[in-house]
Amino acid sequence: MFSKTLLRDTWLVFCRVMVPVLRNPVAVVFGIAQPLLYLGLFGPLLGDTGWQWFVPGLLVQMALFGTAYAGFSLLPEVRTGVMERLRVTPVSRIALLVGRVGKDVVLLVVQSLLIMLAAMLFGFRATAGQMLLGLGLVALLGVAIGSVSYAIALKVKLEYVFASVLSASIVPLMLLSGVLLPMSNGPQWLYWLSRINPLAHVVDAERSIFNPGTMLYGLISVAALVLVGVFYGVRTFNKESA
Repeated sequence: MFSKTLLRDTWLVFCRVMVPVLRNPVAVVFGIAQPLLYLGLFGPLLGDTGWQWFVPGLLVQMALFGTAYAGFSLLPEVRTGVMERLRVTPVSRIALLVGRVGKDVVLLVVQSLLIMLAAMLFGFRATAGQMLLGLGLVALLGVAIGSVSYAIALKVKLEYVFASVLSASIVPLMLLSGVLLPMSNGPQWLYWLSRINPLAHVVDAERSIFNPGTMLYGLISVAALVLVGVFYGVRTFNKESA
């Protein structure tokens, strides 16, 4: 009974936050504008053989930026008291988080698919199975990052504080993940520093889907990120709703 209630509440929250997106799909187009610029202006610098390496990293970058900023959508509801009104309803606190994250992941998957299709025009090659695996890994990363984003937004409650937290964390994570350039090309200390970043292993796993390589460390990293992210998100939503 609890599972059915949770699923129903999650679906209701998902529909509530998804309807505005469906009414204004321009947001989906703007979400892939920057990745398209990377495809057109940066990708060709890597040569014809670089697309298999570059596009998977670009997908992870989309997951990082697309879901990390998701918490901004929660802040107006916190400020105007919408979240307070939702908390006094019977809706599950877990559903308040999972429904929102589900919306962000759906958008991320759609945008990632569009980018892969566009990349094929430049020379990127992938089978249907590889594309499904790649989208699945990106979706899991989106769940982890999106959960943390909403939890932090609920804690700080102010846009300028939330923006500061993001700028101090997202850029270093991206630079040390090797999404744009191989970290092995840098000094040894920088490479080993990147190995501490779990996102770097996720990038390696995403590239291994489209190129020969091992996915083990990436799968372990994304699984750990999902567990930690969802746990932190659910705990924060339950605590702030108490």
